Amino acid sequence: MAQAVPSLGAAYAQALARWLGDPVLRLAGRPIITECYRSPERQEELYKQGRSKPGPIVTYKRGGESKHNKLPTPALDVAFILPDGEVSWSGLLLSKFARLMKAADARVRWGGDWPGFKDRPHFEV
Repeated sequence: MAQAVPSLGAAYAQALARWLGDPVLRLAGRPIITECYRSPERQEELYKQGRSKPGPIVTYKRGGESKHNKLPTPALDVAFILPDGEVSWSGLLLSKFARLMKAADARVRWGGDWPGFKDRPHFEV
């Protein structure tokens, strides 16, 4: 969180507290930040995925083009630790967390709301 712009860090902290304070949501899993700042080199490696490297396309931004490539960063990615210990990028869980993030700060944009390519783990200000 030290890498994130203060408003994004505050929104995440508030959304996390509300999630963990809800007994039903808490049973579904725990939100975790999987990435905040990422180097342009890492961004370029992610850009290659689904193109020159195996796997699905995960980004349309090349190294240096992503909000993740700025410090402090106005972007972070979220996943969930499920009760069985597995990591999940469930669209349902991410959409529930997105509501909490947007309620915490109206400036938060969720990648799941974007037209076309849906980047559900992604949040930015």
